[in-house]
Amino acid sequence: MQRKLSFEQTPELSIPLRFFLTAPVFAVLAGLLLVWFGPQALAVRWSPVTLALTHLLTLGVLTMSMTGALIQLLQVVVGIDVPRVGLTAAIVHGALILGTCALTSAFLSSAIPLFQLALVFLSLAFTWLLGACLAGMWRIKADNMTFAVMRLALVALCITGGLGVLTTSALIGALALPLISLTNLHAAWGLLGWVTLLVIAVAYQVVPMFLVTSVYPPRVTRYLGASLFALLIVWTALHVQSTVTWHRLSSIVSVLVIAALALFSVITLGLLWKRKRRVPDTAIFFWYVSTASLLACCGLWLAGLVRPEIADMPCFALMPGVLFIVGFGYSVINGMLYKIVPFLIWYHLQSRLADIGMKAPNIRKIIPEQAAVRQFYVHLLTLCAMVLATIFPGQLTRLAGVMFIASSLWLWVNLLRATLFYRAALLK
Repeated sequence: MQRKLSFEQTPELSIPLRFFLTAPVFAVLAGLLLVWFGPQALAVRWSPVTLALTHLLTLGVLTMSMTGALIQLLQVVVGIDVPRVGLTAAIVHGALILGTCALTSAFLSSAIPLFQLALVFLSLAFTWLLGACLAGMWRIKADNMTFAVMRLALVALCITGGLGVLTTSALIGALALPLISLTNLHAAWGLLGWVTLLVIAVAYQVVPMFLVTSVYPPRVTRYLGASLFALLIVWTALHVQSTVTWHRLSSIVSVLVIAALALFSVITLGLLWKRKRRVPDTAIFFWYVSTASLLACCGLWLAGLVRPEIADMPCFALMPGVLFIVGFGYSVINGMLYKIVPFLIWYHLQSRLADIGMKAPNIRKIIPEQAAVRQFYVHLLTLCAMVLATIFPGQLTRLAGVMFIASSLWLWVNLLRATLFYRAALLK
């Protein structure tokens, strides 16, 4: 069931748009990293270059976009009044940029002061964001599952941030903690908790509304998010144990997590395939790629659990990450931006122009479908190149980097043109 939208609580257009316009810039930086360092970036999971690349994508691209969407959806979909939303957006946006740049530079240079600086800025960004969101949530009772899963996603973000602080402290030698174990927990809560739970929450509202599908089954919306969150808690408790028995139980929980992710993918694919409006839509193409990538990631993960020799292959350490971060996360964000940004611009134009007796232009003129379709094909080829680059890093890493730059830059240009369209329409 979808909640009635509260458009009267829509924040200023500049608030979510600053996050959306910044994310592709970090994606371009990630592509430049691939080109500059070449095979070194996709050879070993634990290399400083790979860690820098990972955090450029997870913080600078995924979290940047998701934060903008979260601030927008909390106010419009859930009806939460985020306190001082303009100030919150400015501080979180600025601190997230500085923290991501500092952390990336720290991995590349191994400079302890940069790690410390990154901790300061990222802690500020996430503490302020969580504080503002929780302050708004405190005043409202949850009446839909989008809100309930968003709340779990924010808890997962809090856990991810805490684990990130501990991991960084262990990395620079400030705390004597098991670094590999902490890194695995940090990655699990960041990707399977924060990213996946927020995508699920947004999908419950955005897929039926923008892609004109049926709503998700009530049992799925009621139990899927909570089940995934509970499984992550159990997996975390088992992961810190070192006995063989606990390891086997952890593998069983991993299979259940895989089943939950696969269920979300299959149901979403089914809703898209049976959608009510059969008109071709670029956003739907991105959702197909996203859910298919998540399914492929689940299959690869399961194969590694069943057949240890697969998990021992060099490409196994990186291919699931590429499928999840670029294939699942970045694809779904790319697709949602092509729906959310034109809609927000059209809505704000409608509100502004109505005062002078004018109508807003057709929403499909804000980002032409042809421009979005062309960028989609480049994105799809880029994803294929990046997946293959985990198998043949020496031959394909730099090519994948060039293609990633092209795709992300094209996305940024399309979003920028939409922003300029808004300004031009107001000046007519």
